Amino acid sequence: MKKLLSLSVMALLALSLVVPAVMAAGASTSIGIDITTEDFAPMVWMCDHRLVKDDWVEPGVTDSWFLIEREQNYAFEGEKIKWDVLVMDKNGVEKIKDVFATIGSVQGAGNDIEVNCQQIGRPYGDHYDGSNGLLKSCNARIGEEKLYQFDSDTMQYYECTLTVETSASMYGEYWVTVEAEDLDDLSGTMDENEYWFFNPIIDLEIEGDLTFEDVRPGTTSYSDTLLVRNDADDGSGVKLNMFIAGTDFYDSYSSGAMCPTTNQLSLNAFRYFATNGFYSTANVLGVNPKWNPDSEGYVGIPHGERIDQAKEIIGTEMFSEDPGIVSSDGNELTPGSEMALTFKLELPEPCNGDFDTGSIYFWGEAI
Repeated sequence: MKKLLSLSVMALLALSLVVPAVMAAGASTSIGIDITTEDFAPMVWMCDHRLVKDDWVEPGVTDSWFLIEREQNYAFEGEKIKWDVLVMDKNGVEKIKDVFATIGSVQGAGNDIEVNCQQIGRPYGDHYDGSNGLLKSCNARIGEEKLYQFDSDTMQYYECTLTVETSASMYGEYWVTVEAEDLDDLSGTMDENEYWFFNPIIDLEIEGDLTFEDVRPGTTSYSDTLLVRNDADDGSGVKLNMFIAGTDFYDSYSSGAMCPTTNQLSLNAFRYFATNGFYSTANVLGVNPKWNPDSEGYVGIPHGERIDQAKEIIGTEMFSEDPGIVSSDGNELTPGSEMALTFKLELPEPCNGDFDTGSIYFWGEAI
């Protein structure tokens, strides 16, 4: 039994020596790998070329394609809002399905598509970071990482121009932005959502009557004070630049009128005094004769049926002791605000007749 046991031990020792020799000859194995690429939602950045343009159908007093006088967020049929934007998709520009401007009742993606944007080269301008850099004004960044170099594989510039349609399809207040969508239906918008009132209703309301009764020839008479009110839509913010003009007056009856030499009462017989806050016709300056106020601050009424700067109710240059000659906003009315106008008639002598045919016109131009 002892001998057999001993042999068994030896055999076991021999086996233990053989096993390490086999392992030292080499071994192999494998492991699976799983890589998932992020579905990157497009990113949109607005660059510095943002413009609001006139339709130039009724240019008004301001002689410019650009609505540089527009200080509130309202726009009318035919006017345009234009943006240059930078779009990036890290999955590749080929993944960008569409870039468009939208309008809707809420901020962000998913509103109604109004216009597709056009792919363009690098926008005009000299604000670049390096020869192949991005427009600095795009402020392109991912989180805290600021992007400096343009990558044609993942980036593209677009020009987006939204033209305001008729009030039948665009009336009221809307959020407006530019959105990009990729082939996986992922979307991104530029951060700068805008809020616009499209095609607000504008209206003028005149409170009071312009009546001169039993005026003695050769004397001066004064009317009751009229109020001219900007009655535009509430919330629209529409500012109106105000204008006045008129015609001569005639007697509608065969009464043998004469004032002073013919059957016509000249508009030059009328003058008016207007106030709007700090401003009045008493301190108006200008080259037009009507802007030379008399001793009471009354100015003449120009002839005509079209607006121009000479027909502003209160001129755009005022005289003030401090700081002297200043530019005036006194000719503007905001929604719900009024100008007060008092008229005086210097009736010639001799004069006969009831002059009831003719007009004094008021206009409000949205600025």
